[in-house]
Amino acid sequence: MEIPMGTQGCFSKSLLLSASILVLWMLQGSQAALHIQKIPEQPQKNQDLLLSVQGVPDTFQDFNWYLGEEMYGGTRLFTYIPGIQRPQRDGSAMGQRDIVGFPNGSMLLRRAQPTDSGTYQVAVTINSEWTMKAKTEVQVAEKNKELPSTHLPTNAGILAATIIGSLAAGALLISCIAYLLVTRNWKGQSHRYRVPRRPSPVSSHCLLKPRGFFHKSHHPAHTQSHQILELLG
Repeated sequence: MEIPMGTQGCFSKSLLLSASILVLWMLQGSQAALHIQKIPEQPQKNQDLLLSVQGVPDTFQDFNWYLGEEMYGGTRLFTYIPGIQRPQRDGSAMGQRDIVGFPNGSMLLRRAQPTDSGTYQVAVTINSEWTMKAKTEVQVAEKNKELPSTHLPTNAGILAATIIGSLAAGALLISCIAYLLVTRNWKGQSHRYRVPRRPSPVSSHCLLKPRGFFHKSHHPAHTQSHQILELLG
């Protein structure tokens, strides 16, 4: 029994369409399976950056890292071929960068610089018909550039120290002024209430004697003589 030519053509087209859909699904699934984790998430200048690839199969042919939106020879950082003596082959985009590849598909960028910022893409070749891909964005910040929140504790500490120092200086000044006032008042009161000198008995006795005290005598004999003289006169 022979199959009509039209039926064979339709069957071939259906088989080809199914195969294409299967390959497309596998490619989409492979891209979704790979994931790149940045350690740290926000790298700073001169800090090592690890791009850890997760979801790589146990067996693969090689993997390539690229820096840029397009994946071609001009943006290739390096190729890693496991199982050979020198597995890492640097590409034209490597330049002066210090990058180390690992057998699990990850890469380490040593002493990252702001110029290393951009889109990093990895392509893991499983076989000639299957390649897994993933990408991530990297932004390397200046080391001396800090977030506004990090300035707040420092400024608050400086402000607190300034306020405390001003209060301490003011308290010390007030204490000195109060001490001087108290000392001055104490000295004034001590001079004001000084006890006068006690006069000598001789001088006091002389001052208290009435005038003519030494010219009159209260002896009885002198009194009688004075009376006789008055009678004779």
